[in-house]
Amino acid sequence: MSEKRNSSRRDFLKQSSVLGAAVVTSGVTSTTTRVLPPLPANPVTEKAMPTRNLGRTGYRVGIFSLGGQAAIEQPNNEAVAVPIIERAIDLGVNYIDTAAMYGGEQRWSQRYIGEVMKRRRNQVYLASKTHDRTRDGSLKLIEQSLKLLNTDHLDAWQLHHIDNQNDVDTIFAKGGAIEAFQQMKEQKVVRYLGVTGHTDPNFLIQCVERFPFDQILMALNAADKHHLSFMEKLLPLAVEKQMGIIGMKIPARGRILSSWKPEGPQGGWTGTAKGPGTLAMKEALYYVLSLPVSTVIIGCDTIAQLEENVRLARDFTPLSENQLASLAEKAEPVARQALFFRRWS
Repeated sequence: MSEKRNSSRRDFLKQSSVLGAAVVTSGVTSTTTRVLPPLPANPVTEKAMPTRNLGRTGYRVGIFSLGGQAAIEQPNNEAVAVPIIERAIDLGVNYIDTAAMYGGEQRWSQRYIGEVMKRRRNQVYLASKTHDRTRDGSLKLIEQSLKLLNTDHLDAWQLHHIDNQNDVDTIFAKGGAIEAFQQMKEQKVVRYLGVTGHTDPNFLIQCVERFPFDQILMALNAADKHHLSFMEKLLPLAVEKQMGIIGMKIPARGRILSSWKPEGPQGGWTGTAKGPGTLAMKEALYYVLSLPVSTVIIGCDTIAQLEENVRLARDFTPLSENQLASLAEKAEPVARQALFFRRWS
């Protein structure tokens, strides 16, 4: 790492009133102790929807959480994105997910969320991610993320989209991202550590077996069992390790839903979708919420969509094994498009 970059990083960390002297240098960790604020508390959550433990963290999370994509990652969309985020918190959402790469180079997702965090940081558990596999690259990303999010700490920092063996090898090698994770947790810049992915469960299994991550974000929907299932081995492993488990890709960017129109917006993905899906949103959501997950994250394009999702979460009752099997069978004809994010070759 160059001296110029070291100086920039030192300056950034020194400027934060809470980070204080938690200075990152090339291979040196400050011994200065800082104290993280209490876990966020949204006073509306318990009344708005069922809550569950986020694994061994003990945090009580609402079963519906807000994803930082959809409208929240679109360029120059503050007039739409910020009201969605504000309304989500008003409705009791107490977990928001984002990532350094959401919204491209301008990182629109973090910018919009950061605007709301100026006023409401203490009401939401804030999770972000690094897509860089190295220590130095990840440290640079977290500096930028904290600035954009208008916060001095993350409740969760996660490895983004573990996709292949090289990802795993690089992350755990000398100079890999796991060193940055350990360092930031020790310095209390981040509260908990996590890992995420949606293409192949085997690489996530390796990560979970090699490091005591606090939480995991994994792709789960009613078509899961039909190709590279995350439910088969990864989900039970995460439960065994008492991890916070967050489900994503529940409606598969709409592709699992009977309301899906292939000619409509693609939601940032160009995955195969030859026709409508087969499930209602209630079926898609209740399928995953009936699994041993802590919460699910779903991106929303409109406030109306957000409000409907929160209503469904409020009224949730677990499905029986027979109902789950029936929905999985119902999703099988559209499994290819419902699992467009999985590795197929």
